[in-house]
Amino acid sequence: MRFQVVIRYIGLVLLIFAAFMLLSAGIAWWSGPDSSYFPLLLSALLTALLGLFPTIFVERSEQISSKEGYCIVVGSWLVACLVGMFPYLMWGGEFTLINAWFESVSGLTTTGSSILTDIEALPRGLLFWRISSAWVGGIGVVMFALLILPSMGRSKKVLSNVELSAVSHDDYHYRTQRIVQILLFVYVGLTATSTLLLKVAGMNWFDALTHAMSASATCGFGTKNLSIAYFNSPLIEAVLIGTMVIGGIHFGLIYATLIGSQANIWRSEVTRTYFAFLGCGALLIALSLWFTGIYPGFFSSLRHALFQFVALTTTSGFATANTNLWPSFAIILLIFGSIVCACAGSTSGGLKMNRLILAFKMLVARLKRQQHPNAIIRVRMDGVLQEDEVVHTAMIFIVTYFMLMLLGTLINTLFGDDLLTGFSSAVACLGNVGPGFGEVGSMSNFAAQPAVLKFSGTLLMLFGRLEIFGLVQLFFIKWWR
Repeated sequence: MRFQVVIRYIGLVLLIFAAFMLLSAGIAWWSGPDSSYFPLLLSALLTALLGLFPTIFVERSEQISSKEGYCIVVGSWLVACLVGMFPYLMWGGEFTLINAWFESVSGLTTTGSSILTDIEALPRGLLFWRISSAWVGGIGVVMFALLILPSMGRSKKVLSNVELSAVSHDDYHYRTQRIVQILLFVYVGLTATSTLLLKVAGMNWFDALTHAMSASATCGFGTKNLSIAYFNSPLIEAVLIGTMVIGGIHFGLIYATLIGSQANIWRSEVTRTYFAFLGCGALLIALSLWFTGIYPGFFSSLRHALFQFVALTTTSGFATANTNLWPSFAIILLIFGSIVCACAGSTSGGLKMNRLILAFKMLVARLKRQQHPNAIIRVRMDGVLQEDEVVHTAMIFIVTYFMLMLLGTLINTLFGDDLLTGFSSAVACLGNVGPGFGEVGSMSNFAAQPAVLKFSGTLLMLFGRLEIFGLVQLFFIKWWR
C-alpha cells in the first residue's frame, strides 16, 4: 500500500475544512469581529498548511486500490476530527482537550451530542463552524471531497464505494460522477429550500441557515440552549419536520422522484415502511402523552410527539420538550426509533430501515423453510432478488451493532451512569442520534460525563458513522490481499 497516496488524498480533504474555517472566520469578521475571528483564522491557516504539504509534494495517482481507499476514508474522518478541534481549543471557554474532541467528533459524525452548557455564549463565527462541520459530515467527509474535487478521476469509484453504506449501493443506478452530482443537487437544494422556509416561518437569516444545515445533515446542532423549544413555533417545527424526514430518505430516490422516474420514493418498499413507522410511532406516543395528561389536548400531544419521534428516528436530535418527563411507553418507542433510524443512502445513522426489513423478511423466510423444508425461498426487496452476500452482511451488521451497544452500556454503567443514562447514551452515540435519556436527555448534555465516557462515546460515534466495519477493517489492514 502506498501511504504517500493516502496522505495526499487526506490532504485534499483538509483543504476543504480549511475553506470552511475561513468562511466561518469571515462570518466572525462580519459580526464585529467577534472573539472567534482569530482562532478560526489561525485554524484555517494551520489546516491549510497541513493539507498543502502532501498535495504539493506527493505526485497525483489516478489509480488507488481498495485498501488505499479504506485508509483514505477512515484516515480522513480521523484527521478531520482532529483538525476540527483547533477552533475550539484556540477559543477556550468550556473547551478542554476532551471536550473539544467530543464536540468535533459529534459534529462531524452528525451525532449532535454536546458538552456545552451555554451554547448561546459562543460567538457567531464559532457557532457557524460548529454547524458547518456537521453539514460537511452529513454528506460524508470523503463524498464531499468527491463533489468539489473533479481531479480525483477514477479514484472516485473506489472512494465512493467505501463511503456509501453497503445496503445503499444497489439503489444507485448511476456512474460515480453522476452519484456525486445527485448528492450535491439534493443536499444543497434541501438546505437552501429549508433556509428560505425557516426565514419565512420567523427565524432570522443566521438561525435559518444554521438550522437548515443542521436539519439537512440530520445532526441537531443549533444556536439556542433550549434547541427548537426556544422558538415555540408550530410553523418552524413543521418546516424542520419536513427537512428531517427528507434528510432520512435515500438521496438517489429523492432525485428520481424529482425528475419523475418510476423508481421513486412512493414505489420504494423501504420509504413506505419508513413513512408508516414515523406515523405509527408518533401516533402511539401522542396517545400515551394524551392519556397520561402530559399535555392538555390530543393535538398538542401529537405536535410534540411527532417532532420528537421524527427528530430521534432521523438522528437529528432537535428538541421541543423534556422527554425525561414523558411516560415509559413513550420513552421506549423513542429509544426504538433511535435504534432503527431512517434509510440507507441518507444522512441518517443507526441500523437503517433497510436492514430492519431484511431481518423481518429473513425471519419470515426461516419460518416458511421450517414448514416446507424442500422449498427454495429467496428474499426480495422492491421486487429485486437480494443476493445471499447482501443479506448475510446485513445480519452480521445487526448482530455487531447490538454487541457494540451492549459494550457501550457496560462501560457507561461501569463508570457511574445509571442504567437508563448508560443505555440511552450508548444508543445515542452509536446511532449518531444525539440526545438520550436520564442525565443525557433532550434538555441536558454530556458535560457532566467523566472524560473516559466522553472518549468512549466518540469511539461509538465513529463506529456508527463509518458503518462499524469501515473502522474495524483499518485494524486488520495487514491481512488484506
